[in-house]
Amino acid sequence: MGAPQHFFSLDKNELADFVQSLGMKKFRANQLIQWVYERRIIDFNRMTNFSKPDRLRLSKSLTFESTSILTHQTASDKTEKLLLAIQPDNPVSPTTECVMIPSENTGGGSRQTACVSSQVGCPVGCTFCASGLDGLELNLTTGQIVEQIWQLNKTSQSGQITNVVFMGMGEPLSNLANVMKAVRIITAPWAFNLSARRVTISTVGLPAQIRRLADQLDLPVTLAISLHAPTDDLRKTLIPWAEYTSVDALIDAANYYFDRTGREVTLEYILLRDVNDRPEHARQLAAVAKRIRGNINLIRYNQVKGLPYKRPETENVHTFQNILRSKRVNVHIRASRGRDISGACGQLRHERKTTPLNINIAN
Repeated sequence: MGAPQHFFSLDKNELADFVQSLGMKKFRANQLIQWVYERRIIDFNRMTNFSKPDRLRLSKSLTFESTSILTHQTASDKTEKLLLAIQPDNPVSPTTECVMIPSENTGGGSRQTACVSSQVGCPVGCTFCASGLDGLELNLTTGQIVEQIWQLNKTSQSGQITNVVFMGMGEPLSNLANVMKAVRIITAPWAFNLSARRVTISTVGLPAQIRRLADQLDLPVTLAISLHAPTDDLRKTLIPWAEYTSVDALIDAANYYFDRTGREVTLEYILLRDVNDRPEHARQLAAVAKRIRGNINLIRYNQVKGLPYKRPETENVHTFQNILRSKRVNVHIRASRGRDISGACGQLRHERKTTPLNINIAN
């Protein structure tokens, strides 16, 4: 018998085929789905509508947790971060991180946003980001991506996830097959039943992959492009992969995405003090933004130890925003959450397992 199959990597049809391969009736897949997704139970001994022999067979053939929680941190703003060991039995396992961000909606009610990772490390190597400091180690599987959602739902004190953003570690479009399958499971009525419109995929900008994503008409997710500079010359100093594309190519891909899906595109722009936060940059960015149907999220840089960049002054951020608004650009300043546990944008880090399992840390 080979390694156990990962439950969270299977869609409903694949799970039905799997249980039938074990000699069970097809309806057993629905029972497993109810135990795991509805009741959040992964202990076979508690699955009382399975016989003891079936529970034993399943326990040898199916696993629910392919990662282990190393640390669970809570920030002063209630943001929670999980550090996950990808190879739990390996004393120097590579790790990845995911974050739960609670917030209040402007129209009332609350939102719980899961920020998930698609890779261990990142191949892009943005000069201001912690995630790519050690490069890319591996792509996460579909199951390891979906499992982050399940783990956050199980451990978080904030409530159940309402939104998902692929803005954790990694470049989602360079692991697109696994990301797309994960999104299909996350949004399936039998799983987490989230609307695809509540899922955001963020990319540094791979035009061909953006077009491929746009052609998945059953996945009307929000596309966010990490622009971070309004010109090619400046962008190349910040993002190594900008050598292989251009702002014009990204705008063309963004317009293709809107034409195919009807979904407006978000331009993400991290403000770095005295680097890309000057008034001339705002005017250049406005000219770029006017070429698409979308909006801009401004993000104050979250400082990373060992990197030379600084967080911009509040006055400069508002000046930058006001210039964009004067050009009739839809722009928002995105709040930084979880900074005191290094859980904010650009702070998630590729580490090795150095701490014991199952430690809770509250700040």
